[in-house]
Amino acid sequence: MRLIKDDDLKEITPTPATCSASPEHVTSGVPVPKVMRIRTFSPDDWEDFIEEWSTSLSATYLKVRRFGGSGDLGVDIAGFTSEFGFQGIWDNYQCKRYDHPLRPSDIWVEIGKVIYYSFKGGYLPPRQHFFVASRGIGTSLEQLLNKPDKLKFKARENWEKHCEKAITSTEKIPLIGDFEVYFDAFDFSIFTSKSHVELIEDHSTTGYHAVRFGGGLPPRPNPDKPPATPAQMESRYIRQLLNAYGDHLGAPMSDPVALDAHAPIKRDFLRQRERFYHAESLRNFARDTVPKGTFAALQDEVCHGVIDICEGHHLNGLERMRATMTQAAALSLTANPLSSVTKKQDCQGICHQLANEDRLTWVPDDG
Repeated sequence: MRLIKDDDLKEITPTPATCSASPEHVTSGVPVPKVMRIRTFSPDDWEDFIEEWSTSLSATYLKVRRFGGSGDLGVDIAGFTSEFGFQGIWDNYQCKRYDHPLRPSDIWVEIGKVIYYSFKGGYLPPRQHFFVASRGIGTSLEQLLNKPDKLKFKARENWEKHCEKAITSTEKIPLIGDFEVYFDAFDFSIFTSKSHVELIEDHSTTGYHAVRFGGGLPPRPNPDKPPATPAQMESRYIRQLLNAYGDHLGAPMSDPVALDAHAPIKRDFLRQRERFYHAESLRNFARDTVPKGTFAALQDEVCHGVIDICEGHHLNGLERMRATMTQAAALSLTANPLSSVTKKQDCQGICHQLANEDRLTWVPDDG
């Protein structure tokens, strides 16, 4: 038996970190690369991720639809370029979750379905057929996808074993006759893949990316300046503001021009419009950066934070509006994903959005 010598023992020297340490690392550890996260997704997480990623395709296609269950005819996610659907130009995305990188043996039946069902007239062959896999595409399969002629040869070679009895449970699909002629003429260059890097790039354009992978929200653009002439979307909250000013002055205000004779009130009116446009810019920012419903949840939180003040006793509508604005500016909104980019002006502007929907009212007896 060989004895252990001192020379066999080495100092324990962990590899230095490849990034600078930060307080966030001390709290949460070194961030896991996004590509690695995808590979560890549970089945439910993978399905959720694919649903989220699919929304990015809407910028490329006229319509995107997902198919599933038995009888899917080899279609998973379809992107249609025209109103002709499957009878026009379309792309197919086949999304797979396995415990290994995708192998050729995993995809023969999928290729077989596309060829067979397009032969039967179920649809025109897709312009491109992308394989998407939770553990990525294996080297051997990637090499085949880059050589359409060899891919066709291998598909023929594996037809009997992987396709003949697996395309449909109701019959065998031998590669003979007219179908064989169709197979030989089929363009195998349509079969390709999407890498995890491409998936992440696509996903980053959706409102789900920051919540799924973290890293914070992107910089928020500056809000638009209110136009000189109020837009149609401003009509209701501006009417409410005019009612509040009229209630304070003891004279009805028919339109914003009537405020020119009251300089302090006119300045207040301009501030309120700026706040409204702040909130509108946040609404637009939220549409592209966080999941649907996030901004509506922020509006609800603001509403609950100010409603008791708004519905309390006040001398007139202007005092009610000002008290509500003061309360909105004092709110601490830490639970919403938008909280890091939400300013006091946004909270105040949200009050005008709520007034636009009559969820807040400055002169209760109005209308």
